Amino acid sequence: MFIGAALLAGGGVLTPAAAEAPALTMLDNLTPGNWELRDRKSGEVRQLCLKNGRDLIQIKHRQPPCNRFVVDNGASSVTVQYTCRGNGYGRTTIRSETPTLVQVATQGIADGRPFDLAIEGRRTGACR
Repeated sequence: MFIGAALLAGGGVLTPAAAEAPALTMLDNLTPGNWELRDRKSGEVRQLCLKNGRDLIQIKHRQPPCNRFVVDNGASSVTVQYTCRGNGYGRTTIRSETPTLVQVATQGIADGRPFDLAIEGRRTGACR
């Protein structure tokens, strides 16, 4: 009731960006550096210079800004749903085995096409 009254009085719209972003401690505990991302289905490998664990949320949507909604924020796993206006959406679950090894499951729509990826991420050293 209070939020609705505040919105009516202020004429604003409450968006995910307006709410304070929750701490994603598990992602913050991942070790920055060069990470190898291996698609568990195709075997395709790519490199990612990981600044922080949030870089793993939007593997198929690298461009900002996408609105994010935290679905689950556990000690060893997080799930985030996101929408990239005009470029699709996705839902990603990241499970940490160690600060240098993660399992990523992500699916959604990018560039008008569906994707469904299972990826193992492993830190391989410092970024080059």
